Amino acid sequence: MIYEILQIISEELNDYLDENAVSLANIADADVEGSSSGNFPDIALSLINLQEEFALKNIRNDYVNNSSVTYKNPKVYLNLFILFSVNKSTYTESLKSLTKLIAFFQGKKVFTQANSNYQNVDGIENIKSFKFITELYTPTFEELNFIWGTLGGKQKPSVLYKITLLEIEREVIAKEGSVISEMQRNSLINN
Repeated sequence: MIYEILQIISEELNDYLDENAVSLANIADADVEGSSSGNFPDIALSLINLQEEFALKNIRNDYVNNSSVTYKNPKVYLNLFILFSVNKSTYTESLKSLTKLIAFFQGKKVFTQANSNYQNVDGIENIKSFKFITELYTPTFEELNFIWGTLGGKQKPSVLYKITLLEIEREVIAKEGSVISEMQRNSLINN
């Protein structure tokens, strides 16, 4: 599900930019001159962190169907932190592309099946329905230093977004039972 969502974002951005500039890539693999292989993407989309949404952790996941009940483990709700690193040939071109990225997400914050083009995404048949929201995330200078230090490279023009409420559920039934339809009350008679 994570791959599919990031691929949808990548394709939507490529349609908006009218070029094939955005690709899923780990920015930590890029070296100072672009890439060790010489073909690093112009705009790298990297997943840098996952965060479980604790507020939704204890929601029950059971379904009543006529006279039976199906119990499943609770769904996992995730927030993804994705980094767009612009790796154009010149710094000014990188800044122009960065502005276009921010403008895209300013115009489209909510992604659903109805408003997204996901025809070319491999594995999209695994997604029944989706809805996620993107928010600009602004780390402090200290956090930004840690991010780029961990990635092991010099800082490039970049922007960080938080994708909220990615829902993951495996179709595994934990337990089945029947619906309680009536209760009997036993009373003790005192003599």
